Amino acid sequence: MSEKIVGAMAQGLRGERLRSRRTGGKSEISLRFCDLVAGEDGPENLVLQRSERSYVVMNRYPYANGHLMVVPIRHLGDYEGLDEQEGREIFAFSQKCVRVLKKRLNADGFNVGFNLGRSAGAGIAGHLHMHVVPRWEGDHNLMPVLGGVRVIPESLETAYNQLRPDFEV
Repeated sequence: MSEKIVGAMAQGLRGERLRSRRTGGKSEISLRFCDLVAGEDGPENLVLQRSERSYVVMNRYPYANGHLMVVPIRHLGDYEGLDEQEGREIFAFSQKCVRVLKKRLNADGFNVGFNLGRSAGAGIAGHLHMHVVPRWEGDHNLMPVLGGVRVIPESLETAYNQLRPDFEV
């Protein structure tokens, strides 16, 4: 494999977007998760549903159409620091995400999990979040590696409007 391809794989699409200056121990980027819960839920903040201690939000930079994240409301970067109720809510929401994505997007499979720390691929290491990424047979391609481009078949607003009804309480 050429050095250029390996470099592109290592860099990913995150480069500039994820560089931030540190502010009071919390990066500006990790504070974006905190800011999301300040306003009304809708296509502007992409929050699909919230509970007492966590919420479901669409990834603004998705790896696949319908890429969701389940985030604790409390600013927390440490997996071991989750309390029991936060853990229960996060896992209940992740199960709901899978059900909704199967129903609305006909996903064949899923990648579900946490990237803990920058070395594990966490783009926003300062605020814990679980990814729920729908997958379909044959959806792998080399566009991100060779062209630095992700192919997402519909807009975030269209996907939000498609998923939102199943998250309404």
